[in-house]
Amino acid sequence: MVLVGAHSDGADPPSEARDRHADLIQIFLGDPQGWAKPSLPPGAENWRDSGVPLYVHAPYLVNVASTNNRIRIPSRKILAQHAEAAAAIGASGLIVHGGHVTAGDDPEVGLVNWRKTFQRAKYPLPILIENTAGGERAMARTLDMIARLWDALDGFDVGFCLDTCHAHAGGEHLPGLVDRVLKITGRIDLVHANDSKDELGSGRDRHENLGHGVLDVEALVEVVRRAGAPVVVETPGGADGQAADIAFLRARLDESGSAQSTQVPVTKAMTSTTIIGPHAQV
Repeated sequence: MVLVGAHSDGADPPSEARDRHADLIQIFLGDPQGWAKPSLPPGAENWRDSGVPLYVHAPYLVNVASTNNRIRIPSRKILAQHAEAAAAIGASGLIVHGGHVTAGDDPEVGLVNWRKTFQRAKYPLPILIENTAGGERAMARTLDMIARLWDALDGFDVGFCLDTCHAHAGGEHLPGLVDRVLKITGRIDLVHANDSKDELGSGRDRHENLGHGVLDVEALVEVVRRAGAPVVVETPGGADGQAADIAFLRARLDESGSAQSTQVPVTKAMTSTTIIGPHAQV
């Protein structure tokens, strides 16, 4: 059975999972746009006993590939801090963006910096590198760069998080995507199932509710089915919108014979409001 969940604000993951009829929850442990240490809300020590699997997303500004010491060194520090905090609440993995180098930098330096990150630290839970939507010198936008990154990280136990919106924005067609990724990484540990508002290769990370964007729904469902990994929807509409997306995805997976789960009745229409995806590197 494919576990399907959502990204929530993290105040009370067990309750947020119930509100969304979700199998799992993804959260932040602090300001996603800041350098502050992660913080755990009251009661967080009980989350691991709730039975709801958790994933933690590192702050968006983490960029261990950077050639700028004022970005790279704090990025390594905050990544380690979030890994420790995520492990303390029993999280299954910590998702982090591939990062980028700036114009004029050799991308190879960014790959070396990624390798140094794993050489200099041992993490208490799996680190899952996520493909990103934009950035000409991004480490994980295109499959070619992801292949170079995985070569650079050979010998380390590194996981992969596949985002459907990001892949589309990065110019990758969804049909056959899972097989192409697996040839490179050998694994897909988590799927971010998001529809997209923008055209193929736009570099724009704007999430849309499933079936309300430009992605082919059958191709998106096939990515989820073929990956066989836990799924997180990072879509708009709050608990109601995400519950609708979760039910939508489960129903399509049932039709394909990939999973058997109870379809959740949706009491509120799924919104077509879009969000600007926070992963964009434009």
